[in-house]
Amino acid sequence: MAFYNDVILPRLCDLAMRNKRLVPYRERVIGATEGRVLEIGAGSGRNLPFYGPSAKQILALEPSPKLVAMARGVPHHAIPVTFLEASAEGIPLDDGTVDTVVTTWSLCTIPQADTALGEMRRVLRRGGRLLFVEHGLAPDQGVRWWQDRLTPAWKSISGGCHLNRPIQPLIEGAGFGIDRIETGYMPGLKPMTFMYEGRARPN
Repeated sequence: MAFYNDVILPRLCDLAMRNKRLVPYRERVIGATEGRVLEIGAGSGRNLPFYGPSAKQILALEPSPKLVAMARGVPHHAIPVTFLEASAEGIPLDDGTVDTVVTTWSLCTIPQADTALGEMRRVLRRGGRLLFVEHGLAPDQGVRWWQDRLTPAWKSISGGCHLNRPIQPLIEGAGFGIDRIETGYMPGLKPMTFMYEGRARPN
Protein backbone atom coordinates (compact mmCIF):
# COMPACT_ATOMS: atom_id res chain seq x y z
CA MET A 1 0.00 0.00 0.00
CA ALA A 2 2.87 2.39 0.77
CA PHE A 3 4.31 1.78 -2.71
CA TYR A 4 0.93 2.51 -4.25
CA ASN A 5 0.48 5.74 -2.26
CA ASP A 6 4.06 6.96 -2.72
CA VAL A 7 4.77 5.92 -6.32
CA ILE A 8 1.72 4.74 -8.27
CA LEU A 9 -0.89 7.20 -6.98
CA PRO A 10 1.09 10.41 -7.73
CA ARG A 11 1.61 9.21 -11.31
CA LEU A 12 -2.08 8.37 -11.70
CA CYS A 13 -3.01 11.82 -10.37
CA ASP A 14 -0.63 13.46 -12.82
CA LEU A 15 -2.06 11.42 -15.68
CA ALA A 16 -5.63 12.38 -14.75
CA MET A 17 -4.71 16.07 -14.64
CA ARG A 18 -3.30 15.89 -18.19
CA ASN A 19 -6.84 15.56 -19.59
CA LYS A 20 -7.07 18.14 -22.40
CA ARG A 21 -10.71 18.80 -21.56
CA LEU A 22 -9.53 20.50 -18.36
CA VAL A 23 -7.51 23.13 -20.25
CA PRO A 24 -10.35 25.67 -20.79
CA TYR A 25 -11.15 25.54 -17.07
CA ARG A 26 -7.49 26.15 -16.21
CA GLU A 27 -7.25 29.04 -18.67
CA ARG A 28 -10.25 30.80 -17.14
CA VAL A 29 -9.60 30.15 -13.45
CA ILE A 30 -5.81 30.39 -13.30
CA GLY A 31 -5.76 33.26 -15.78
CA ALA A 32 -7.95 35.34 -13.43
CA THR A 33 -5.56 35.17 -10.46
CA GLU A 34 -3.96 38.38 -9.19
CA GLY A 35 -1.24 39.45 -6.80
CA ARG A 36 0.06 37.00 -4.22
CA VAL A 37 -1.61 33.69 -5.10
CA LEU A 38 -2.02 30.62 -2.93
CA GLU A 39 -2.76 27.50 -4.94
CA ILE A 40 -4.34 24.72 -2.90
CA GLY A 41 -3.37 21.19 -3.96
CA ALA A 42 -0.84 22.23 -6.58
CA GLY A 43 -0.18 18.58 -7.39
CA SER A 44 2.34 17.97 -10.16
CA GLY A 45 2.21 21.61 -11.29
CA ARG A 46 -0.25 21.33 -14.18
CA ASN A 47 -1.57 24.84 -13.47
CA LEU A 48 1.81 26.59 -13.45
CA PRO A 49 1.99 27.36 -17.21
CA PHE A 50 -1.42 29.08 -17.07
CA TYR A 51 -0.50 31.87 -14.65
CA GLY A 52 -0.32 35.28 -16.32
CA PRO A 53 1.48 38.53 -15.45
CA SER A 54 -1.29 39.63 -13.05
CA ALA A 55 -0.03 36.93 -10.66
CA LYS A 56 3.02 38.35 -8.89
CA GLN A 57 3.91 35.41 -6.64
CA ILE A 58 2.67 31.82 -6.44
CA LEU A 59 2.59 29.86 -3.21
CA ALA A 60 2.02 26.28 -4.34
CA LEU A 61 0.70 24.21 -1.44
CA GLU A 62 0.88 20.43 -1.82
CA PRO A 63 1.21 17.74 0.90
CA SER A 64 2.71 15.03 -1.35
CA PRO A 65 6.54 15.19 -1.60
CA LYS A 66 6.43 13.13 -4.80
CA LEU A 67 4.06 15.56 -6.51
CA VAL A 68 6.07 18.56 -5.30
CA ALA A 69 9.18 17.04 -6.85
CA MET A 70 7.31 16.62 -10.14
CA ALA A 71 5.98 20.20 -10.01
CA ARG A 72 9.45 21.69 -9.56
CA GLY A 73 10.33 20.56 -13.08
CA VAL A 74 7.33 22.16 -14.82
CA PRO A 75 8.21 25.13 -17.09
CA HIS A 76 6.29 28.32 -16.31
CA HIS A 77 6.37 32.07 -16.82
CA ALA A 78 8.86 34.18 -14.90
CA ILE A 79 6.72 34.38 -11.75
CA PRO A 80 8.32 33.48 -8.40
CA VAL A 81 7.03 30.13 -7.14
CA THR A 82 7.41 28.92 -3.56
CA PHE A 83 6.40 25.34 -2.80
CA LEU A 84 4.74 24.75 0.57
CA GLU A 85 4.80 21.07 1.51
CA ALA A 86 1.83 21.23 3.87
CA SER A 87 -1.83 20.38 4.36
CA ALA A 88 -4.67 22.74 3.46
CA GLU A 89 -6.16 22.11 6.91
CA GLY A 90 -3.18 23.98 8.41
CA ILE A 91 -1.90 26.55 5.92
CA PRO A 92 1.50 27.87 7.12
CA LEU A 93 0.77 31.54 6.35
CA ASP A 94 -0.26 34.55 8.43
CA ASP A 95 -3.78 35.94 8.43
CA GLY A 96 -4.76 38.20 5.55
CA THR A 97 -1.56 37.81 3.53
CA VAL A 98 -2.89 36.43 0.22
CA ASP A 99 -4.71 38.25 -2.61
CA THR A 100 -6.08 35.17 -4.39
CA VAL A 101 -6.67 31.58 -3.33
CA VAL A 102 -7.18 29.14 -6.17
CA THR A 103 -8.36 25.55 -5.92
CA THR A 104 -8.74 23.26 -8.92
CA TRP A 105 -10.09 19.74 -8.40
CA SER A 106 -8.68 19.68 -4.86
CA LEU A 107 -11.62 19.98 -2.45
CA CYS A 108 -12.70 16.45 -3.34
CA THR A 109 -9.59 14.93 -1.76
CA ILE A 110 -8.99 17.08 1.34
CA PRO A 111 -10.08 15.01 4.38
CA GLN A 112 -11.52 18.00 6.28
CA ALA A 113 -12.65 20.25 3.44
CA ASP A 114 -14.58 22.59 5.75
CA THR A 115 -11.48 23.16 7.88
CA ALA A 116 -9.38 23.78 4.77
CA LEU A 117 -11.88 26.35 3.45
CA GLY A 118 -11.78 28.09 6.84
CA GLU A 119 -8.00 28.28 6.49
CA MET A 120 -8.34 29.72 2.98
CA ARG A 121 -10.67 32.39 4.31
CA ARG A 122 -8.23 33.17 7.14
CA VAL A 123 -5.24 33.82 4.88
CA LEU A 124 -7.16 35.93 2.34
CA ARG A 125 -6.87 39.68 2.75
CA ARG A 126 -9.99 41.81 2.93
CA GLY A 127 -11.33 42.01 -0.61
CA GLY A 128 -9.37 38.92 -1.68
CA ARG A 129 -10.92 36.24 -3.88
CA LEU A 130 -11.32 32.49 -3.92
CA LEU A 131 -11.29 31.15 -7.49
CA PHE A 132 -12.34 27.55 -7.95
CA VAL A 133 -13.18 24.76 -10.32
CA GLU A 134 -14.19 21.50 -8.68
CA HIS A 135 -16.16 18.38 -9.46
CA GLY A 136 -18.80 17.26 -7.02
CA LEU A 137 -22.37 16.41 -6.16
CA ALA A 138 -24.62 16.40 -9.22
CA PRO A 139 -28.20 17.77 -9.26
CA ASP A 140 -29.71 14.67 -10.88
CA GLN A 141 -30.99 12.07 -8.45
CA GLY A 142 -29.89 9.12 -10.57
CA VAL A 143 -26.34 10.47 -10.85
CA ARG A 144 -26.22 11.18 -7.11
CA TRP A 145 -27.24 7.58 -6.44
CA TRP A 146 -24.17 6.41 -8.32
CA GLN A 147 -21.92 9.03 -6.71
CA ASP A 148 -22.92 7.94 -3.22
CA ARG A 149 -22.37 4.26 -3.98
CA LEU A 150 -19.12 4.63 -5.90
CA THR A 151 -17.41 7.06 -3.51
CA PRO A 152 -16.35 4.58 -0.76
CA ALA A 153 -14.44 2.38 -3.23
CA TRP A 154 -13.34 5.27 -5.44
CA LYS A 155 -11.74 7.29 -2.65
CA SER A 156 -9.72 4.26 -1.50
CA ILE A 157 -7.93 4.04 -4.87
CA SER A 158 -7.85 7.73 -5.87
CA GLY A 159 -6.14 9.51 -3.01
CA GLY A 160 -9.33 10.18 -1.05
CA CYS A 161 -11.36 11.69 -3.91
CA HIS A 162 -15.06 12.06 -3.02
CA LEU A 163 -17.42 12.10 -6.00
CA ASN A 164 -20.30 13.47 -3.93
CA ARG A 165 -18.98 16.59 -2.20
CA PRO A 166 -21.57 19.45 -2.24
CA ILE A 167 -19.12 22.13 -3.37
CA GLN A 168 -21.30 25.24 -3.24
CA PRO A 169 -22.71 24.59 0.26
CA LEU A 170 -19.20 23.75 1.49
CA ILE A 171 -17.81 27.08 0.26
CA GLU A 172 -20.73 29.11 1.58
CA GLY A 173 -20.66 27.27 4.89
CA ALA A 174 -17.04 28.32 5.41
CA GLY A 175 -17.95 32.00 5.38
CA PHE A 176 -17.68 32.87 1.70
CA GLY A 177 -20.18 34.71 -0.44
CA ILE A 178 -20.25 33.42 -4.00
CA ASP A 179 -20.02 36.19 -6.62
CA ARG A 180 -20.33 33.90 -9.61
CA ILE A 181 -20.85 30.19 -10.21
CA GLU A 182 -21.39 28.06 -13.29
CA THR A 183 -22.24 24.39 -13.12
CA GLY A 184 -22.64 21.58 -15.62
CA TYR A 185 -21.36 18.25 -16.83
CA MET A 186 -18.05 17.96 -18.63
CA PRO A 187 -17.91 15.20 -21.27
CA GLY A 188 -17.32 11.85 -19.57
CA LEU A 189 -18.93 9.62 -16.97
CA LYS A 190 -21.56 11.73 -15.21
CA PRO A 191 -20.78 10.63 -11.63
CA MET A 192 -17.27 12.05 -12.09
CA THR A 193 -17.82 15.10 -14.26
CA PHE A 194 -20.28 17.54 -12.69
CA MET A 195 -18.29 20.79 -12.45
CA TYR A 196 -18.56 23.86 -10.26
CA GLU A 197 -16.60 26.89 -11.52
CA GLY A 198 -16.74 30.28 -9.89
CA ARG A 199 -15.52 33.09 -7.68
CA ALA A 200 -16.16 33.86 -4.01
CA ARG A 201 -15.13 36.41 -1.40
CA PRO A 202 -14.93 36.20 2.40
CA ASN A 203 -18.11 37.52 4.03
